[in-house]
Amino acid sequence: MTVPARAAAVPKPRCAVTARARGDQLFGTASPGERWLLIEHGGPWPRRAFDASPELLRVAERSTAVGVRAVLIRRPGRARRAFGSGGVVPGQPESRAYAVVDARPGREGVWWGTFFEERELLDVPLEPTGPPSREPVHLVCAHGRHDTCCAVEGRPVAAALDAARRGSTWECSHVGGDRFSANLVLLPHGLYYGTLDPNSALAVAEAYRAGRVVPPYLRGRSAFPPAVQAAQHYARLATGDDSLDALTPLGVERLDDRTTRVRLDGATVTVRAGWSEPAVLTCAADRPQIARVFEQVTISTPAR
Repeated sequence: MTVPARAAAVPKPRCAVTARARGDQLFGTASPGERWLLIEHGGPWPRRAFDASPELLRVAERSTAVGVRAVLIRRPGRARRAFGSGGVVPGQPESRAYAVVDARPGREGVWWGTFFEERELLDVPLEPTGPPSREPVHLVCAHGRHDTCCAVEGRPVAAALDAARRGSTWECSHVGGDRFSANLVLLPHGLYYGTLDPNSALAVAEAYRAGRVVPPYLRGRSAFPPAVQAAQHYARLATGDDSLDALTPLGVERLDDRTTRVRLDGATVTVRAGWSEPAVLTCAADRPQIARVFEQVTISTPAR
């Protein structure tokens, strides 16, 4: 008796690949984060990163309670992660790094410190004083256990940035928007970029150091709500102004449940929120979902 051959399983398309094919709206999607706490941890990271230890979970809960977003960070490269950070060599505790970041406009700064045991982080001041670091921080999401795309797309980007600016780049745990991998967060300004490859990531990082943004890859700034992020995007298209500190929000008026008028320094933009067509938005999703999108209703800019 001949047994029929079993059909080979068809690999599920990765969420970042299908999102790029659909042309998912990138702008207006930066996750919230006015202040941040970065904690060096060499991994491995579970799906919920702060479940890595009871102490880390307590630190995350403390941070969330006061409006601070906590993420785990590690140096790019497997060998460097395993032996160069995180105190993961048994019996040989190492000094690890942490940073408190303020991404609010006019208060931008990164303050670094060190710790040996995670419980020490429960006493770290989350409103730092003193001079901040002058070096920007590049966070690349590479949290593979949260979403495959974060590892597949993120690690080559982290490696390229690390090679160009050693010491400034970290792989990080989940920051939101898996389908936009590779995701890069530039601190202290909290600029979210997505759909990057190594070459575009290097261009974005250099633009940041020059005080500019790169709109085609910019998801938004974490200190601003989504409607403001979308308004800034449309204003940049209209004015051509890619300066980092341009188009500062001056006022936000909610006109109805979907419509928001945003007054910026240099433009007034009205945007309307809607929803995308249902689609599988993460590698782990088992059913289609919808995502918020924005359209421009009106825009006015000063006469030149």
